[in-house]
Amino acid sequence: MKKRFFLGGTVALLVLGLNSCNRPLSIWQDEEKINVVATSTMVTDLVQVIGGDKVEVVGMMKAGVDPHSYEQTASDVAAMNTADVIFYSGLHLEGHVQEGLEKRAAKGDDVYAVTKNMSKAELIQPEEEYQDYADPHVWGDPELWSKTIDVVVTGLTKESPEFADEFKARGEEYRAQLLDLKDWSKKRIAEVPADQRVLVTSHDAFFYFAKAYDFEVKGLQGLSTENISGVKDVENLITFIKGRQLKMIFPESSVNKKGIQTVAQKAGVSLSHEELFSDAMGDLGDVVELHGESYDRGTYIGMQKHNINTVVDGLK
Repeated sequence: MKKRFFLGGTVALLVLGLNSCNRPLSIWQDEEKINVVATSTMVTDLVQVIGGDKVEVVGMMKAGVDPHSYEQTASDVAAMNTADVIFYSGLHLEGHVQEGLEKRAAKGDDVYAVTKNMSKAELIQPEEEYQDYADPHVWGDPELWSKTIDVVVTGLTKESPEFADEFKARGEEYRAQLLDLKDWSKKRIAEVPADQRVLVTSHDAFFYFAKAYDFEVKGLQGLSTENISGVKDVENLITFIKGRQLKMIFPESSVNKKGIQTVAQKAGVSLSHEELFSDAMGDLGDVVELHGESYDRGTYIGMQKHNINTVVDGLK
């Protein structure tokens, strides 16, 4: 069922614009499809895979955008006000944007956190005392990320029940692909000596990766990129790197590289030329050919393969 909401005068003019007949221009190209708003690039990819040609998806966040500190725009609001359904990651990945989404859900809008079915036992509880919610970077483990599939299938089916079987079939096919991805990742990581399976990055976005693949991880910043690292944090990380005699540390695509560059210089360790995708994927269509296969770094599977190849090639 299509839901449309009126936008106040000034906002409507700025966001939707007016054509020569003074009619608002639609945000959506095809209103016969399920009009979906998704937040992070990972969630956008998830909805597109499962929805296929039955959905039109507006992704709020683009490649390289940090969801922790994202400020929604007027066009985001317009899209959400006219969408049939909204999907977001949850676990406060989207920061204060999540508060607005929860208010929409409380009012009866079809708004879903794709992580909502994950149990407490599956989630990593952070050590930082100020954090009162679980680590949101669940896509670091493809098997855990596969648990988001049912939420999307349910949400899309509610909007178009006539396509229920199609959404379910796509979801199951994608689940199999994600489990295959984890098996592939384990085989590649086996090439890294056990004592070198240490991942140092810009912020603590790889704990699920570490749990899935038996790595030790250290981040310059905490779970959120809004956490500011101090002099003591830098000194502690440098001491750790030197003590473990690491070969390489890694910047992230959605985090300013200045801090991790400083650490690399002072620790006398190589900084990877390839950035890891932590909180956002790459550009869709950025196809890479490496180790006898090709993958699109603008997809979740391509994002993960890029990260695994970058880490393995840098540490082995």
